[in-house]
Amino acid sequence: MTVKAKILLSMLVFVPCSIIAEWLHIHPLVIFVTSGLAIIPLAAWIANSTEAIANFVGPSFGGLLNATFGNATEMIISIVALHAGLIDVVKASLAGSLIANLLLALGLAMLLGGLRFSEQSFQPTVARINASSLTLAVIVLIAPTAIQVTSKGLKPSTLNNFSYAAAILLLTFYGLMLVFSMKTHRDIFLLEEVESDLTEPNEQRTEFWAQIGVLLVCTVVLVFVSDILVESLERAISTLGLTNLFVGVIFIPFFGGAVEYITCVTCAIQNKMELAVSVAIGSSLQIAMFVAPILVLVGWIMEQPMNLDFNLFEIVAVTMAVVIANSISSDGRSNWLEGVLLLITYAVLGTAFYLHP
Repeated sequence: MTVKAKILLSMLVFVPCSIIAEWLHIHPLVIFVTSGLAIIPLAAWIANSTEAIANFVGPSFGGLLNATFGNATEMIISIVALHAGLIDVVKASLAGSLIANLLLALGLAMLLGGLRFSEQSFQPTVARINASSLTLAVIVLIAPTAIQVTSKGLKPSTLNNFSYAAAILLLTFYGLMLVFSMKTHRDIFLLEEVESDLTEPNEQRTEFWAQIGVLLVCTVVLVFVSDILVESLERAISTLGLTNLFVGVIFIPFFGGAVEYITCVTCAIQNKMELAVSVAIGSSLQIAMFVAPILVLVGWIMEQPMNLDFNLFEIVAVTMAVVIANSISSDGRSNWLEGVLLLITYAVLGTAFYLHP
């Protein structure tokens, strides 16, 4: 067992700790922190189980499975918060996940990888496609604000209707991206066939169903822990004296995405920069093209008017993150200074969110 696996296994202790803290009505800040830390190992186990199941079902369906459930943790937390009516927190966490993946995860990977290797490379063609896709996501986020600014007496239902249409269009584009990357142009994305396992078919079948069981159990526990996190959220925020915006953008994405950040750094240190970039930018695309549209449609079903009309500063911050990440990744090469540049940008935006009233 690796050191990472041992740490994640030991962190499962926070699951019962968070449940006990909630049951005993301990300080809300303790409940918030323990439930947030409990989410990290659960997210890792869900990711590992999804990847293991993907290996059993083959590269095509496996790639689709990974692409669909790659951000299951963020989606589950957001749906629980959406059900609780914390729409602004959900929007802030979506923006925060985009910003953290593009600036924090990618910045750490480029910095630590660059300190070990003078220059690292990755596929520039894929970087350009991802950059264009992220630009589309920014256009969709800017559109509701543009509609508001250029209209008078705008009905709230107008932005909701726009969001429903945009969500369907984004999901359509995301589906076409999967076809492009896994079918028609899979050679560009270097999708390799999974090597056949030497274990017996019966052992494979047992392992497959075991991973299904782990995935289901972790998902159920994650829903329960997310509910505890969301219930303690507002009380913890008032205790800390922070805004919903700052907690949604900075704290919640960290709990849901910590495993991805570690993966990016680990890959970069091993000189697998292409994989690190794929994880960071791919996760951002999943948030923008899949998770956000699904949440809009789920909010529609729940009668919680979740739309794509984000806080203006959230839009500005996401746009900044996309522009600078696209600028750095366009040439297919990275070094430690570019990593510092991304991290400084993240620190500047984090400070701005902290001071934002």
